Amino acid sequence: MSDPAIRYELRDGIARLTLSQPQRGNPFDLAFCAELRAHSIECDENPEVRAVLISAEGKYFSVGADLKWLAADREQLPRKLKTATADLHMAITRLSRCNAPVVLAAHGLVTGGATALTAMADFAIATRSARFYAAYSGIGFVADGGGSAFLPRRVGSRRAAEFVMLNQTWSAEQAASYGLVNRVVDDEALMAEAEALAAQLAAGPTRTYGELRKLLLATFDTSLDTQLEMEARAIAACAKTEDSWNAIQSVLAKQKPVFSGR
Repeated sequence: MSDPAIRYELRDGIARLTLSQPQRGNPFDLAFCAELRAHSIECDENPEVRAVLISAEGKYFSVGADLKWLAADREQLPRKLKTATADLHMAITRLSRCNAPVVLAAHGLVTGGATALTAMADFAIATRSARFYAAYSGIGFVADGGGSAFLPRRVGSRRAAEFVMLNQTWSAEQAASYGLVNRVVDDEALMAEAEALAAQLAAGPTRTYGELRKLLLATFDTSLDTQLEMEARAIAACAKTEDSWNAIQSVLAKQKPVFSGR
């Protein structure tokens, strides 16, 4: 049995998804997409998951699609891609709509679908040496993994078009200035920064985060009236949580709120 493409660990409320095939460059292939789907459902269903941290082992975060896998059988390739994207896109949907916020720690080369994964995350931290390479049009493909949805949201539609159509590579500093990542840190500080942010989120009001994530995801697709109604329903749902009620009482008592995620 081959090594798993993604190692999963749940500790202290943080679900850690670690791309774990560094000898291959952590590629996106059938196994990777299937494992990401399974882990995304766990993150969505397990109430103990209060934050998700995505990182990678090895020299690269991910080289993107496995070109050898793509080149193996031309006739079957469209079917293989529909199978892989069915899993990948379910994973992106689950991760983007679960209550737990997603933090991504990027280093080395971040290619193709990995740039879409970066854009999907609520928070992305990159090392100074990180490079973000579009890659899609370089092999005659379009963006997948939610890239066509999340890249324009993070960097704007014109910048996203430049990135994917001109097959650009962005430095970490460019990615931060354009909005693809939140911050850039020294290479050796990456995981400490990402872990600290994930821990901060895991100590927060998880169900409130879930409502916020759904609202932010909907904002470019709904009318003002619909968005306002969604806000009203979301804040009412928050009011039903133990976290919200206990936080109100704590603030009135001049105490720091402690959130349980419920």
